[in-house]
Amino acid sequence: MARESMQYDVVVVGGGPAGLAAAIRLKQRAPGRYVCVLEKGSEIGAHILSGAVMDPRALSELIPDWKEKGAPLNTPVSRDRFLFLTQRGKFEIPSFALPACFKNHGNYVVSLGNVCRWLGQQAEALGVEIFPGFAAAEVLFERNLVKGVATGDLGINRKGEKTEAYQPGMELHGKYTFFAEGCRGHLGRQLEERLSLRKTPQVYGIGLKELWEVKPERHQPGLVIHTAGWPLDAGTYGGSFLYHMEERLVAVGFVVGLGYSNPYLSPYEEFQRFKTHPAIRPFFEGGKRVCYGARAITSGGLQSLPKLVFPGGALLGDEAGFLNASRIKGSHCAIKSAMLAADAAHEALAAGRAGDELTAYPEAFRSSWLYEELHRARNFKPWMSKGLYAGTLMFGIDQVLLRGKAPWTLHHKGGDHQQTRPAAEFSPISYPKPDGVLTFDRLSSVFISNTNHSEDQPVHLTLKDPSKAIYNLERYAGPEQRYCPAGVYEFVDLDSKPRLQINAQNCVHCKTCDIKDPLQNIVWVAPEGGGGPNYTNM
Repeated sequence: MARESMQYDVVVVGGGPAGLAAAIRLKQRAPGRYVCVLEKGSEIGAHILSGAVMDPRALSELIPDWKEKGAPLNTPVSRDRFLFLTQRGKFEIPSFALPACFKNHGNYVVSLGNVCRWLGQQAEALGVEIFPGFAAAEVLFERNLVKGVATGDLGINRKGEKTEAYQPGMELHGKYTFFAEGCRGHLGRQLEERLSLRKTPQVYGIGLKELWEVKPERHQPGLVIHTAGWPLDAGTYGGSFLYHMEERLVAVGFVVGLGYSNPYLSPYEEFQRFKTHPAIRPFFEGGKRVCYGARAITSGGLQSLPKLVFPGGALLGDEAGFLNASRIKGSHCAIKSAMLAADAAHEALAAGRAGDELTAYPEAFRSSWLYEELHRARNFKPWMSKGLYAGTLMFGIDQVLLRGKAPWTLHHKGGDHQQTRPAAEFSPISYPKPDGVLTFDRLSSVFISNTNHSEDQPVHLTLKDPSKAIYNLERYAGPEQRYCPAGVYEFVDLDSKPRLQINAQNCVHCKTCDIKDPLQNIVWVAPEGGGGPNYTNM
């Protein structure tokens, strides 16, 4: 069956903060414009995972009366704490000595998923067409001009055969197509490769998060805690957050930079171990864990941004890498970048142009407060990659003494997958067994992420060369078993003929495997729309 097509002025791929902000801005500028948003999750917000402490600056520019319209920014930050942890102790930085990037006065503790659900409502009220449950699976080209995207076919079984339920995907053609898939979007990756958009490597972290309902006496609405140090060694970049939300909810999370070298390290187990620290455990005693999720995040900053525009389209938000790692914030960056891209598209369409490069977008970015913010923080991740203590000292000098205006810009040493060292150089790490009360195994965690995929569909975690998986086992001790936070990868038949088993139904769409695989052999592609996690209040 031939694919049907629909025509729009602008097609937006991704229903996160960037995609929804772009759609809203386009309709604000021209109410009669035809704009649609494709979202692979079962609903807007289903796949959204973030800390999150939200800076409302960009939202106030997009929707100045967001408070009157009921935006779910209900818990202002009441206090900031930053702890350096040792195995049994802690050192707290006095509030007056905190760098500005760790001060959150005027910000809000939020569920970013709920913020996106609200943004979706605002977009629909303006006439934006939103299609949840439809995954954009293919970029449509005319030579190197992007003319839209196609959704994935439905009714394909695990063997790649068409079933009785087969339905071909739909083509959505746009005069411009915005890609806002979030970190390591699979279409964005294809665009970067085909159109040579990337000149410098992006670097990433994996963020793992749990949502807890805590006892009333443990709850301090608006309290924000960040930590560094234990359980990670001083040479591994990472840290934690605890954000006290409304209704006795506390978001706890752990971020590990994916440039770590030890293949035995498990970000998931480090997160579970972190919760046992004497300064952290009391918050959760007597509480109940209600949700879990994981997501890769970009952290390369200004010097890792790709070319933002190409004929017929643009990269927005975390798809491009608009995240301030020093502030652990990206939603305001995503919204602002989307507004700049939308304004550029509006001006082009108003002038009767279509399909050209929206050069006004990167030009506007370079003269915006977003550029200034990212420029000020540009050396954070390069400094921190040199180790916790040296990095903290040098970034403190960069921010406090030089105020982010150092006459140099440091660069990253390469892609995260290139930093993994052979297992023979390390000893296995012995992690404690989960107790089922404070610490948990992967499968019980995946269960409360409400992750679901139809088992009779093509595996969306693909291998360029299946034989290379065994090379990973022999040289790197099979690191995919440890860097995946959802138990997707499992080496079986070790005593006879080892093979890699891929439990794709567990996948929470974090994209870590696509990033960290030492051989870049794993490629994440979109499963059927509506699959994956269904996060609540995350």
